[in-house]
Amino acid sequence: MSASHTSILPCRPNLLRIPMANTHSTPITHFLFDLDGTLMDSDALHHAAFNTILSRWGRSVDVDYYKTHIMGASNAMIFDHLFPGMPASEYQPLAEEKEQLFRSQLDQQVAPTPGIERLLDHIARIGGRTAVVTNAPRANAELMLKATGLAGRFDTLVIGDELERAKPDPLPYLTALQLLGGTPDQAVAFEDSSSGVKAASSAQVWTFGMLGGLDEARLRAAGAHAVIRDFNGQALWDKIGG
Repeated sequence: MSASHTSILPCRPNLLRIPMANTHSTPITHFLFDLDGTLMDSDALHHAAFNTILSRWGRSVDVDYYKTHIMGASNAMIFDHLFPGMPASEYQPLAEEKEQLFRSQLDQQVAPTPGIERLLDHIARIGGRTAVVTNAPRANAELMLKATGLAGRFDTLVIGDELERAKPDPLPYLTALQLLGGTPDQAVAFEDSSSGVKAASSAQVWTFGMLGGLDEARLRAAGAHAVIRDFNGQALWDKIGG
């Protein structure tokens, strides 16, 4: 499937509304994917990069803090929690340095989550539409897709920080549906973080929680409708009729 490079412009809050899902059985033709921790296992790299930055203050964050306050969040939310009261003009250089550290750890090739090629092939066969919906900076997202060999397999890339509101707000998912010309009842989403699950489910999209960083209980508490470990999960194929 060829990718179209859509320019994502900030959207006014009142321009995108959640369409009402109908009560009929609607084929699933729109597939919305988180990136970090969903299309690839990148959490350890992010965790290490944050701790490299924090070590200058003699600080570090443990895995539980990372899962609770960092996974799936935007840099603005993360650094506001790490450095309360610090103005954006001061934390932005730290955020940019952290992202550079993350990118420097990416190998030339990173294994994508098992089953993704099978799923993308299915989507191509049915003429489905795809989007990557992420809070990652665009430079990170493009490099990760290249490293996993998935660049060019998605119709559009939605960057939360390029919109008025990032995840956990539903706006990134509503934007993706608008760009793809779909409605929530035609779509499924895949997310590994509480922030992402809340965003997708709040957009009224059937959401698969991806096991890895969080356990099933935390994913379901955030709003996941079903939980799978990878894209070979039987619950996924039962849902999409593949």
